[in-house]
Parts: sequence; structure tokens; C-alpha cells
Amino acid sequence: MTGTDNRPIGMFDSGFGGLTVARAVIDVLPREDLVYIGDTGRYPYGPRSASEVREFARELAWSLVKDHNAKAIVVACNTASAAAFDELSAELPVPVVSVVEPGARALSLTTTSKRVGVIGTVGTISSGAYQRALAEVDSSMELIAAACPGFVEFVERGQTTGDEVVLLAERLLAPVVAAEVDALLLGCTHYPFLSRVISDVMGPGVVLVSSADETAFALADLLKATGLATTSDAVGQHTFLSSGDVEWFADFGRRLLGPELSSASRWNRSQSD
Repeated sequence: MTGTDNRPIGMFDSGFGGLTVARAVIDVLPREDLVYIGDTGRYPYGPRSASEVREFARELAWSLVKDHNAKAIVVACNTASAAAFDELSAELPVPVVSVVEPGARALSLTTTSKRVGVIGTVGTISSGAYQRALAEVDSSMELIAAACPGFVEFVERGQTTGDEVVLLAERLLAPVVAAEVDALLLGCTHYPFLSRVISDVMGPGVVLVSSADETAFALADLLKATGLATTSDAVGQHTFLSSGDVEWFADFGRRLLGPELSSASRWNRSQSD
């Protein structure tokens, strides 16, 4: 297909973690407009049931399409990707990009020993989404998966260092350390904010892999292949919405993302009804 499309890219996450993906998308696709919804009013998604997360994801994605005229949806949340990607891909009138498959591909290219690990929320790990994605990419890889409840809550509170975080990381990562993996996929978009602690616990022989950059590259390829890339030569406009405390989202989010998040507005759930 050929053509151009100046509609924005739509992106959502349970809160702040997806800003790591937004940062990568802004850097890779600087001329594209972006609308990001952080569902901070209902985070964290990890402990919730798959059916509940699926309904949240459908509500957010349809709002981006109907209310903001998004031309593509990036599910910038591993838990939501695991629970709802297939359904969203089937029902939305626009293409959908998940963070799971790009992360799996990046992990397969990083390992030399074929012994790898993935960490994520309880919902993501129990869904088996990464296990299936990695098996499709390279079935010869030996995968150790571990859920890390509590990591998201630390990030959302802005606590990414300190004894409490280190002690939790040592306990949760113990099975992955014992497996002697050489690459570890951060299977939650919040986890890159804890990368220093995670790296210290895992040791210098383990490469940490984030799906953010790979997701941005996958999105760029998709837009080009489908004729949905923008024709604008101007720097893209970025809109950030939150279902929770907007002032807190804007302040903390700006520290995580950068100056592009100069302000935020409230996402009104009733808009998507």
C-alpha cells in the first residue's frame, strides 16, 4: 500500500510505564502526532484478572480510535498486550502493535547461550504470552519466567532505588539468577526505571533487554508498509491524558519522559461510551 496519513498514533498503558515506549516512538518518529492515555485511575493492571484488563484495554483503544481519530494503536502495556492483543487486532479498524513480539525478537538477538529470562507482572507471566512469543521466534531458547509483584508500585511512587527495592529485587529475581541466564527481558514497561537495581542483582554477565525501542521500530515499519506515515515536516504534537490525578501524572511523567510532556489533561471515560 502507498499513501500518507496525518492522523495521530494512539497509545495506552496502565500508568507511567508506557512512557518508555512513548519516548522511543517520539525519537524514532519525530514528525508523528501522538495521543497517550495513562490509566492511572485504575493501575496497576498486574494483579487484575485477564477479563478485567481486557475490558479496560478495549475501552482505552476504542476511545483513541473514536475520540482521537488514531490511525494505529500501540498497546504500551505488557499486561494489556497479553490479555487483549488478539481481541483488539480482530475488532479495531486500525492496526495494533504490541510490546510483546518486538521484545521477544530483541531477546533472541541478544542471547548467545540461548538461556534467557523474562520478568513481568503476575498477569503477564501467568498468561504465557512471552513464552509463546519466544517459542515462535526461536524454539531452541531455554526460558525462565518470573513474576515480580511490587515493582510497578515502586515505580509509580517514584521509588526506584533504596534498600526496600533492592531487597525485593533480590528475592524476586533469585530464580532467574540461579538459572544463569545471559539476557533478561524486562517484560513490563515500568521495569526500565528499575534497570540499575535489576542489573546490579543480575550481575555484569546479564544483558537487560527492553522492548521499547524495538516496538518503535516495528511501528515505523508498519506505518511505512501500510501507507499510514505522516506527510508533515513539522515536529509532531503530543497529547497526554490521565484517568487519575492529572497534575501528578504531568509532573511525574515529565520527569520520566522529558519536556514533550509539558502538560496533561483528564481522560474522561464517558467519552468512549
